Amino acid sequence: MVTTKIEVKNHLKEYIVGRYNQFDDKTPVRFPDQLDIYVLVWDLLVKRPVNCPVDSGNLEIVLPERYGAKSPSYYNYIGSRSQKRIEKKIEIMMWTDFREFVETERLKGYSIIHCISRFISKYGISSISEDALVKSYYRWRNRVYERDKRAYNKKKYQ
Repeated sequence: MVTTKIEVKNHLKEYIVGRYNQFDDKTPVRFPDQLDIYVLVWDLLVKRPVNCPVDSGNLEIVLPERYGAKSPSYYNYIGSRSQKRIEKKIEIMMWTDFREFVETERLKGYSIIHCISRFISKYGISSISEDALVKSYYRWRNRVYERDKRAYNKKKYQ
């Protein structure tokens, strides 16, 4: 098992650890091979440059190992641009999961605040505030579910 460390935002790290590692921060995260992020990480692996420093970051991941393909013992480097692409993919995963979770809980009759606090506790997220998630949800909802403006009819007085 070959691992590497990448730098991501703290709330994304907490989300990934809570989702795929059951809140165990000490062991590296192993993505299931059915996910797009697994394929993305595999595509972004390159041979380690000669003058490359030791990997540093806040999220340790297990490198994908596919039979008859790139060997992680040689292809074990993820550059800074590749790390940003992985971070963006994790961010898209988190926001999609967040919005889907809130929408399904809203159908069950829970309030938005209650849904968001359940999401935070489900994945152990502590580095982003509840208010930020509420604002993000309302912005997304106003963008997706655009409401028609109310037509005001002026009464004509005679």
